[in-house]
Amino acid sequence: MSLLASRLRYLWITLAVVVLDRATKAWFESQTPVGWRHELISNFVYLVHSRNPGIAFGVLSDSASVWTRIVLIGGSVAVIAVLAWLLVSLRSGSLTLAGIAFLLGGAAGNLTDRIAHGAVTDFFEVLLGSYAWPAFNVADSAITIGAILIILDLIFSPHTDPARAPRQEH
Repeated sequence: MSLLASRLRYLWITLAVVVLDRATKAWFESQTPVGWRHELISNFVYLVHSRNPGIAFGVLSDSASVWTRIVLIGGSVAVIAVLAWLLVSLRSGSLTLAGIAFLLGGAAGNLTDRIAHGAVTDFFEVLLGSYAWPAFNVADSAITIGAILIILDLIFSPHTDPARAPRQEH
């Protein structure tokens, strides 16, 4: 199997994240009004229906400017392009490649919302004592999982010094 083909198999992770993200958001959008809230685990986990026109943690959510939306869409497209390039070109372990695939799926899922609705639909909320973690969705969870996988690979995978690694003939 060629290097490119072996890398592209990670796109199944990306596709699964996008499909699951879009399916769950579509269900919430069709079944609940914005502002709906239901307690799953008393004083801990809630299902909510919220919309975030900004970025992570509600940053820029108060901006109603069309330019903010354009910049966020353009930034997302740029991030997706870089992640796709890294997926096919980076010489790294399988955890990092899986992590990039999760990041790619999360970014694509949220980009789809931003283009279609001008905001990202969130539906999970977690309370930690008096602190309410900002609402999130499957795409946000995939981004977190992807980042954790990359960090774990960086910490625990044996890495060799490229100057000392044996050269491979092509």
